[in-house]
Amino acid sequence: MNQVYRPITFDFPSGDVTQWFEQWNSMFTATDSQVGLINVNFGRSSAPQVEQAVLDEVGSYGKQLGRMGDVLAVLLRHFRPETDLTEQERHAIEDLSVMLREIAAIKTRHDRDALRP
Repeated sequence: MNQVYRPITFDFPSGDVTQWFEQWNSMFTATDSQVGLINVNFGRSSAPQVEQAVLDEVGSYGKQLGRMGDVLAVLLRHFRPETDLTEQERHAIEDLSVMLREIAAIKTRHDRDALRP
């Protein structure tokens, strides 16, 4: 489940302990675990049980958005802009295209890094 993480800093005479909390968080984030006596969900849903089932059985928000982005990239490749598009509409399409290319570059980089010994 996607969690919002905000580091907490305590100012002690010996120094800040923010780094300790960041390391603690990253240790559990890497295993996709949730640890704590109180866990806060910052999202709202009209059907939280359905949303959780989709996340558990279909895929994370990132996976869902990734698949939508893949489809949009295909549609954009075959889309032939007509002259009746406004400047704002052309910018929206270009912004989405740039974002999809940046996401693809990050995926490629992570796949390449995963193959390194």
